[in-house]
Amino acid sequence: MSTFPARRPRRLRTTPAMRNLVAETQVRPSDLILPMFIADGLDAPREIPSMPGVYQHSFDSLRRAAEEALEAGVTCVDLFGVPLEEDKDETGSVAWDPQGILNRGIACLREEFGDDLIVMADTCLDEFTSHGHCGVLDDKGRVLNDESVKLYQDMARSQARAGAHIVSPSGMMDGQVAAIRDDLDEAGHEDVAIMAYSAKYASAFFGPFRDAVGSSLEGDRRTYQQDPRNFRESLLEAELDIEEGADFVMVKPGLPYLDVLSAVAETSPVPVAVYQVSGEYAMVKAAAANGWIDGEAIMLESLTAFKRAGADQILTYFATEAARLLK
Repeated sequence: MSTFPARRPRRLRTTPAMRNLVAETQVRPSDLILPMFIADGLDAPREIPSMPGVYQHSFDSLRRAAEEALEAGVTCVDLFGVPLEEDKDETGSVAWDPQGILNRGIACLREEFGDDLIVMADTCLDEFTSHGHCGVLDDKGRVLNDESVKLYQDMARSQARAGAHIVSPSGMMDGQVAAIRDDLDEAGHEDVAIMAYSAKYASAFFGPFRDAVGSSLEGDRRTYQQDPRNFRESLLEAELDIEEGADFVMVKPGLPYLDVLSAVAETSPVPVAVYQVSGEYAMVKAAAANGWIDGEAIMLESLTAFKRAGADQILTYFATEAARLLK
């Protein structure tokens, strides 16, 4: 009998059709969520220099970009608001103002697309505070947890009234999910879902996002976002959020935390999202622009990695571009 191996795995790699037949992981356009920015005072979209192809939108361009995403097969967007600098204050009060830029953006998308497009809204104060932190500060500059959570309730309630299908508390305050869930239910918004930023790390990969929202932050967020050196506490954070009523949990950033994503996905009874953040996007775009990598191939490979690690949903600035290739 020949000692040459009888099993030849290459048989299942012979043609594109064969490879597709046995592929274990598939990324679909409907798996993707497009983060979008609506900025106050704009008449036309403004490109974000550190994120080529990503824009702060006017209302008209927001509608157009959302329609393009929907036509490509992307059925959910995550909306962030960029207020005027003069509208920022210590508590971020424009965040829950019905006439604030984020709530007007939510209403704009719901009016245009109804339930055909799932509108998710970022539920955090950092874009709206004059100091750039995700909550209220005491006189020593420390972020106050419980006082901040009360403002998250106001913000989530206003987003639900504006028409958000999903609110997404991203401030990493203890107890934020339970407080928001209770408040939404009491206000009659039982059908509004919560996507919790459960494992959100204090990451250097967030850099370009600060440009996207015009952040006023000085210092860092290490007292409330997770330490990149830690793994087990992500499982605890996800478990707590699920107990508090989260409908989805999230890991953020993505590629540097695939181990965390895989572990959360293995144990979570609810859908698990991952956020391919601004720094991840910017690195691919910059390297591709210099001809160092095949940008499209890297984009699709990274999205496949998230799915292979267990992600059910992927928030990515590549969403529309990737969806067109995946259709």
